[in-house]
Amino acid sequence: MVSKPFSNRLIDEKSPYLLQHAHNPVNWYPWGAAAFEKAKSEQKPIFLSIGYSTCHWCHVMAHESFEDPETADLLNERFVSIKVDREERPDIDSVYMKVCQMMTGQGGWPLNIFMTPDSIPFYAGTYFPKESKYGMPSFTEVMTQLYDRYMDDPEHIQGITEKVSQALKQTVQEKSTDRLTEMHVEQAMKQLMQQYDAENGGFGQAPKFPQPQNLMFLLRYYQTTRDRTAIHMVEKTLQAMGNGGIYDQVGFGFARYATDEKWLVPHFEKMLYDNALLLTTYLEAYQVTKHPYYKRISEQVIQFLQREMANEKGGFYSAIDADSEGVEGKYYVWNNEEVMEALGSEVGALYSTVYGITPTGNFEGKNIPNRMDSPPTLAELENRDGERARLLEQARLKLLATREERVYPHVDDKILTAWNAMTMVALAKAGRVLQNPNYTNMAERALEFVEQQLFQDGRLMARYRDGEIKFKAYLDDYAYLIWAYIELYETTFSLRYLQKAKKLAETMLDLFWDSEQGGFYLSGKDAEQLIARDKEIYDGALPSGNGVAAVMLVRLAHLTGETIFRDDVETMYHTFFQDVSRQASAAAFFMQSLLWTEYPTKEIVIIGAVDDPGRQALLTKLQQAFIPHAVILVGEHPDDFKTVAPFAASYKQIANHTTVYICENFSCQAPTTDLDLAFEHIIEN
Repeated sequence: MVSKPFSNRLIDEKSPYLLQHAHNPVNWYPWGAAAFEKAKSEQKPIFLSIGYSTCHWCHVMAHESFEDPETADLLNERFVSIKVDREERPDIDSVYMKVCQMMTGQGGWPLNIFMTPDSIPFYAGTYFPKESKYGMPSFTEVMTQLYDRYMDDPEHIQGITEKVSQALKQTVQEKSTDRLTEMHVEQAMKQLMQQYDAENGGFGQAPKFPQPQNLMFLLRYYQTTRDRTAIHMVEKTLQAMGNGGIYDQVGFGFARYATDEKWLVPHFEKMLYDNALLLTTYLEAYQVTKHPYYKRISEQVIQFLQREMANEKGGFYSAIDADSEGVEGKYYVWNNEEVMEALGSEVGALYSTVYGITPTGNFEGKNIPNRMDSPPTLAELENRDGERARLLEQARLKLLATREERVYPHVDDKILTAWNAMTMVALAKAGRVLQNPNYTNMAERALEFVEQQLFQDGRLMARYRDGEIKFKAYLDDYAYLIWAYIELYETTFSLRYLQKAKKLAETMLDLFWDSEQGGFYLSGKDAEQLIARDKEIYDGALPSGNGVAAVMLVRLAHLTGETIFRDDVETMYHTFFQDVSRQASAAAFFMQSLLWTEYPTKEIVIIGAVDDPGRQALLTKLQQAFIPHAVILVGEHPDDFKTVAPFAASYKQIANHTTVYICENFSCQAPTTDLDLAFEHIIEN
């Protein structure tokens, strides 16, 4: 066993990222009072480094600089060094990432901040090489020059920190007298059309990210307007990703992003949130189109989640590293000879033709399996292509078994509330769209884990690992968990999930709502106070907490009749007017709320016996349809609705038959027991 000559204060932490640095010669501190007190008492600046355990460039900088004793000596002598796991502390990451973007025009991880003992930054950057290269100064040069400037020219440092503090104050949204409208929905659509890559699918140029929130918005825009441009952009993108190297053709699951515009070469790390959000998107595309391709990808992603990201208690791990044995992608790529040896010449030749395996390779002399030149046929997707489909699946299983003999990448096994909640959303949707109770059970097990392990004295918490729960949950945790409750309600029609969603929304409003300007802060009123309290509407790697909160509040308003939830969203249309007017497509998830409030919606109340075949058939058809701007309340008796949706408690069942009430924008039609007619009326645009 290799001995580790150094250890620092991170050794007592649970974060996999912090533990990766626990044996660096850098005298790291976790974020906390001890670090700031040391910096103040010794009058030293602080070096703050933020990353996460599956971040490739974080690994590179750690190996080059933080594991290097000479570099560490310089850091230890001149700075107090703090390490933060961005996935555990998104509040810290959000504030300092905003500063980095203001200072440099860009951001990313590792995020490196030089700041005063009062936590005000005076310099920011991302990856710094140990030696000067890529047109960047070396890390040693940067910290030496900054330390000298900090010690020799305090007035200059003070001038920078004052500008930073002022700039952060100016980012706080002020409620406008103007209001977001349908016009901004159209603006978002036009901007997405401009960003769309018509040749390869997706948005923007390389590196190319999946951006499922854009696709979710486009699916709803199509369903509302019947503009086929929207559904074309969605289908082109989903098929390009599913056939590309960004999708693991051997073991399934999506990588974080593609380094090229064609989706061939992935950045090989796999994040739980990407796979959860993309699973939701593929399922919705299947609802809209009924194309078996989207169903197959959905089922494969669930296989991957179950095999590689689920823990034994039902929760889901955060991420799988891009690197193994110190090499990015080593676990996932293939030599031509390896494929032939595993499959034999005949099947190997077939697999190589279909999946683009060649002697020269498509990635640094090796091969990333893909189907970009040989997309699956409809017959293959429907398993009617007998022998060929059977051979390809057998080949995949053999390659998967061969791959599993390799050194597996690092898994970040912490369990995050928000990311687990969005996985519940996807699995609950899969349960009803694919009519598979196993998927619903997976969602309910994950929810049971969160409810049992991630509440402390009634307060939702953000992270579980190795028996420890830590960090008061953030806006995203609450908003995504509300989403999970609503999706589980729409899958099971158990009103207890709707009741829990309503209660959690009330708590979210109490903890995070800005009573003066509207909108939600990222951190709660009971959380640690940082140099700024961030409030964000733009989507990042994930849909923004404000965007998700707004959509869920509108859905709850329609489901429960509690119009106060809709009033809060109305306030948000003024709060975020300036931000959204600047770039509506950057808040694509939030745009869904405008599709709810500015276009026709339907509220459906169904009263009937659980064992009535007619009721069962109607609900099954409704669950498989894509009707994103309709909500469905289901009960056996009107009294079932008394506590959660009082407006529906006065509705009557007709002659003991399953009875359907259809309301549009809170105006109701006469009830009917003609369930086929009711279905047609519900799904019509």
